[in-house]
Amino acid sequence: MRAVVVAPVGAPGKRPLALFLHGRHYTCYRGEEISIDWPCASGYRSVPSYRGYLRDQQLLASQGYMTVSIAANGINGQDNDTEDGGAQARSSLIRLHLGHWADWAKNPGSAPSIVRSAPRADLSRVLLVGHSRGGEGVNRAALDSLYPPPADRDGYHGAVRWTVRGMVLIGPTAFGQNPVPDVPSVSVLPGCDGDVSDLEGELYVDGTRAVAAGSALHSAVYVVGADHNFFNSEWTPGTSAAPAEDDFYDDPDRPDPVCGKHAATRLSADRQHRAGSVYIAAAARLFVAGDDRVRPLLDGSGKRAPSADPARVLSHAVGARRGGGFLPDGGVSVSGGRLCSVVATSPAERCLGDDASGSSPHFAQWGTDQEAGRHAIVMRWTHTGARTRVTSQRPLSLAGAKDLALRLFVPPNSRGARFDVTLTDTGGHRATLGRIHADGLPGSERTASYWAREFRVPLTAADRGHVDLRSVKSMELTARSASGRAWLVDAWGWRPGTPAVRAAALPRVDLGRLTVAEGDSGTRTYRVPARVSGHGSGQVRVYVLDPVTGHATDRLVTVHPGGRDIDVPIKVVGNTRYGSDVTYDVLVKAVHNAVVGSYGGGVTVHDDDPAPTMTVTPVANRVTEGRSLTWRVSLSEPVDVDMSAMFAATAPTAGAELSTKDVPAAWLRDASGESPDPERPLSKVDGLSLWVDIPAHRTSADITLPTVKDKVAEPTESVRFQQLDDMTGEPRKNGLVLEGSVLNAS
Repeated sequence: MRAVVVAPVGAPGKRPLALFLHGRHYTCYRGEEISIDWPCASGYRSVPSYRGYLRDQQLLASQGYMTVSIAANGINGQDNDTEDGGAQARSSLIRLHLGHWADWAKNPGSAPSIVRSAPRADLSRVLLVGHSRGGEGVNRAALDSLYPPPADRDGYHGAVRWTVRGMVLIGPTAFGQNPVPDVPSVSVLPGCDGDVSDLEGELYVDGTRAVAAGSALHSAVYVVGADHNFFNSEWTPGTSAAPAEDDFYDDPDRPDPVCGKHAATRLSADRQHRAGSVYIAAAARLFVAGDDRVRPLLDGSGKRAPSADPARVLSHAVGARRGGGFLPDGGVSVSGGRLCSVVATSPAERCLGDDASGSSPHFAQWGTDQEAGRHAIVMRWTHTGARTRVTSQRPLSLAGAKDLALRLFVPPNSRGARFDVTLTDTGGHRATLGRIHADGLPGSERTASYWAREFRVPLTAADRGHVDLRSVKSMELTARSASGRAWLVDAWGWRPGTPAVRAAALPRVDLGRLTVAEGDSGTRTYRVPARVSGHGSGQVRVYVLDPVTGHATDRLVTVHPGGRDIDVPIKVVGNTRYGSDVTYDVLVKAVHNAVVGSYGGGVTVHDDDPAPTMTVTPVANRVTEGRSLTWRVSLSEPVDVDMSAMFAATAPTAGAELSTKDVPAAWLRDASGESPDPERPLSKVDGLSLWVDIPAHRTSADITLPTVKDKVAEPTESVRFQQLDDMTGEPRKNGLVLEGSVLNAS
C-alpha cells in the first residue's frame, strides 16, 4: 500500500481526514512508452497518479485537514475484466487504508513517521474524494461502510471505525448507476471531458431521488471548459512525471468551438485545477465542518467562488431541504408537452432526438437499451403564451418552502427562453410565481451540454393568491419567448439549510455470476445468484438482457433480507455441437428504500464441445494467368457459430513469387489498402491477407485470389499464405497453408 500524506501544521486537537483516490490511467512508463500492465515490466516505472492531488491536499491541510492520497495502480492493471469495472476492489482498498488510520488514531506509536508527527486524525469526520473510476470507488466505499458487502467478495474484513460525512466525485464513472443515497456528495462535471464524455456522474445526483429519505444534499458542479485529466497534475502535460495528454482530442482541421485548445471557453490546466481545489474545499467545509455559509456555492443558489475565477462554474442539487417535488418519474401527467423516456429504443419516446447537437448528462445510458422509471418532460413551442402543464397524481405539499426550484435546460448556445411559472392547488386557486430566463450552456456536437440549470421563483405570490401550498395540484410553464425547446428535469419546494443526515436502515442487493458447462444433452435450470442483506424492505428494478438481441425486459421487485425475491431462472439445453459461450446478463437498480452493491450478474454457459477440425483442399491451385486461384476451407462437422480463418502472405519455399502487377489493382487495394506500384512480391505488401468465413451450420467456404493476364513472358510464379493466430496475429505454428502456382498464358 502506497500513499502520500499532507498534514496541517500547528492545528490543535484531532483533525478531520480527507482521502483521495485517483482513477484508471496508465500504470507504467519508460520514456514516452506507456502501458497498463501490473506489475510494471523491467525498465518501466510506476506512474505516480496518487501524487496528482498535492495541490488540493495542501489547500485542505492549510484549513486544518489531515489528507492522504492513495495509490491504486494494482487495481488499474486488472480491473478491465471485472463485472463492476473495479468499484468493489477500490472500495476495499479505501477501507483498508481507513482501517489503518483508525488503528493509528488508537495507537499512534504504530503509525508511519509522517502520521506520528502530525495531529491525530478524527475518523468520525471523513471526506472521500475520487476522480474518474476513483469516484465510483469512493461511492462504493461509502455504501460499503454503511451496508456491508458479502464477505467473500470484499477485501476488507474489519470493523467500520469511521464515518464518511461527504464525497467529492470528480468526472466520475457511474457504471453501476447506484449512488449511495444517504451520504452527501458533490459531482464535478468537466464540460470538455473527453474520457467520461457523457458526464454520467450526474447520476450521483439524479439517481438518488426517491431512493431514501432525501435529506442528504447531492450536488452537481458543471465546470465549463474543463477536461477530464487536468484535475490530476500527474495526468497533465508539463507537470507530470509520465507522459500525459489533454483527453479532449481536438482535430486541428476542425477545432472544436467550445473545447478546442484555443477556444475562448477552454480552461488552462492551472485554472482548471485551481477551480477544482476550491470546490473540493467548499464541499469539505459544508459536509465535514458543517458550515452552511458555503452551501450556496454548491446547491444551485447561483453563487460563485471568486477564488475559482476565471472558471465559469454552475451548480444544481437535489436533497437537503427540498420537498414536494414534481418528478417526471413520480407519477405526473403532462399537457402541452411530452413525458419522454430517458433511455428508449423508439426515437419517438426518447427525450433527446437524433437531431440533438451533443448529449445530456441527465440521459446517460446504462447497460440496457431501455429503462423504466427514468423520464423528463420535453417542451416545444412556436408562439408566445404556449403552456405546458404538469399535474401530479397526488396533491403535493410545498408548505414551509421559500422558493420553487426547477431544474431545466434549453439547447446549448441558445438564448432568450423565458417562462412564467404558475401553481394551482386542488381548490382551483392559481398564482403566477414569477418568470425565469434560460440560456443554453456553451456546447458542441461533442459535448454533454444539455445540462439543467437551477431556477428559483419565490412562493410569496402563492400566499397572496390564496394558493394552498399544502395541497398543490399542478404547475404550468407559459412560454414568453416566440419559439424554442426546453426540458424539465424536476421541480421542488426549496428552503435554505443543510440538515443533519442519518443513514436509513435499508436492504442491500448484490448479484453474482455462475459459470456452468453446457453439457451434451438434456435441459438444466440455473438461477442467477442474488443476495439480499441489511434491514427492512425496499424496491429494486431487475433487468434481464436477451443474450442474442441485447434487449432488456424488466420487473419491479420488493426485496427482503435473506429472501429469494430476485428469482431469475436460466434454462440451458445441452448439445454436442461446437459453439461460443453464451452469457445471460442481469442488472439491478435501486428504486425505493434499497441500495445496490454488485449491480451486475448472470449465468455464463461455457460451451464444452471440441472445435471441429479445419482443413484446406485445393480447388484450382495451378492456373494460367487471368484465372483465379481457389482453395476450399472445410470443417469436419457443422457447428453453431461462424468459423473464420485469416491467412497472411509469406514467401514461397521455392521459385518466383506472384507480384503486385499479377493481381487486379482494385482487388489489391480492397485486400490491403496498398497500391500495386512499385511492383513487389505479394509477401512484401503490408497488411495483405486472405480471409474466409464459414457460416454457422455449413461446413465449407472457398477462398479465391484473382490474377491478371499480361503480355510479359514470365516463369511460373507461386504464392503462399499461412494461417494466422486469432489472438496474436502471428503465423500459427503448424497452421493451415494456401499454396498455388500461376502459369504464363503466352
